[in-house]
Amino acid sequence: MVGKSVILTFELLKLTKQFITTNQMKNRITILIIASIATLIALSGIQAYLIENTYQLEKKLFVQETDEAISDIDNHPELDSITDSIGEELKASLSDYKNKRISKAAFIQKIKIKADSVNPQYMKRYTTELDSINLGYKIRYKRQIVSIVTFDGKKTDSIFPTATQQNLLILGETFDDADAQTIKSSRTFTEFEFVDKLNDSVFINSIDVEIKTKDLIVITDWKSIVFRRMATLLICSALLFLFVVGLLYYSIKNLINQKKITEIKTDFINNITHELKTPLATLGVASKSLKNKEIQHSPEAFENTLNIVDRQNTRLQKLIDQVLTNSLSSQDIVLSKDTVVDTIYFNDLIADFKLATQQKSLHLINDVCDEDVILRIDTFHFTTALLNILENAIKYGNDKVEIHLKTEVRNNKYIIQITDNGSGISEKDQAQIFDKFYRVSHGNVHNVKGLGLGLYYTYQIVHAHQGKITVQSELTKGTTFSIIIPIN
Repeated sequence: MVGKSVILTFELLKLTKQFITTNQMKNRITILIIASIATLIALSGIQAYLIENTYQLEKKLFVQETDEAISDIDNHPELDSITDSIGEELKASLSDYKNKRISKAAFIQKIKIKADSVNPQYMKRYTTELDSINLGYKIRYKRQIVSIVTFDGKKTDSIFPTATQQNLLILGETFDDADAQTIKSSRTFTEFEFVDKLNDSVFINSIDVEIKTKDLIVITDWKSIVFRRMATLLICSALLFLFVVGLLYYSIKNLINQKKITEIKTDFINNITHELKTPLATLGVASKSLKNKEIQHSPEAFENTLNIVDRQNTRLQKLIDQVLTNSLSSQDIVLSKDTVVDTIYFNDLIADFKLATQQKSLHLINDVCDEDVILRIDTFHFTTALLNILENAIKYGNDKVEIHLKTEVRNNKYIIQITDNGSGISEKDQAQIFDKFYRVSHGNVHNVKGLGLGLYYTYQIVHAHQGKITVQSELTKGTTFSIIIPIN
């Protein structure tokens, strides 16, 4: 009793240690994944910031290049003459305004009328000069008066802008300022003389005038041009980003796979250790019994003990053979095919299976197709593969196990369906049940003995026969394994 308690305590400590180690590994992986994603986001932010800065610099450089290319147009004599005519109109209107012959609104209107009258001529010449430069892209141009302010030595008078108008177009095309780039802002100071009249006296007066103007352009498809200039940078950045994301994904996937493999190996070692303990323990007891004088002098007891040794030795050999044989892939398996009649083959298979299981509550329906079909299979390997499925139906079955074995011929293919009424397999497990060492668990507990090699072996044997195996299942509603092999 004490020995059993010690063993139980040892097993509990072992399971606790494995649980803690597994949880620690999961926590470390979770932290690593979070840290990796956070790092990726930070790097993406830095990369986006650098690209944005580069974009703004390229945009500024592009506008500057355009400005330098068209700067000489403003110095054209004909364009200067048209601009001067607007200036003369501004002086005349300013004289009328100071003599109170017109209001601010009328002053602005007169400038606007003059500008509208000369603008077509200005734009015609401007367009001709622009075409001669051959920029390779189209631009639209305009000049605005931003403000007009006068100072007569005593007070300042802001003639423009007004409450209703902020900018006055004098030359160029009409377009939204939000889409435009400012290429030049000028601020002109001048002293202006005009004829002033006070009562009956006429005299020459002067005022200081400040005029602010702004030249704007809209470059058609400028964003496309800037992005084309940045194409190499954008492509390299995108490739680098995809490479980092791919590397991160690959690393995390490998890490998770390694963790999974480690867990599977640990689980396999624990299972094989457990499976080996029982026959070894039995052999130990039997070998000690054989040293007993009473056993040695009793032929019946001695023979029984030898039979126990023989059975346990056979069991050990089968466990070792299962590990070695079931670890082979379909390419490594050498088949020795026999010609069998399907009805005879499956009748023998079912009879042997019933005899071996001795399951009283088993109800097995034999629904092999009526007409005899000749199959070319390795009877030893193929029988073992089918028995693995049938035994799983018992292991994971209900109190009353029902198995339906059905076969049919379709399109020169032989189809075998094995359906049970067991607990079913979740979608997550269905994707992995044919993997080496994988065992379906309930929660975190494997409550059915096994090494996780049975279905892997079955999968390899079916593929070695140039066949295909699939599974359909729903939790609590049973499972159907379908095997398709060529007839010839």
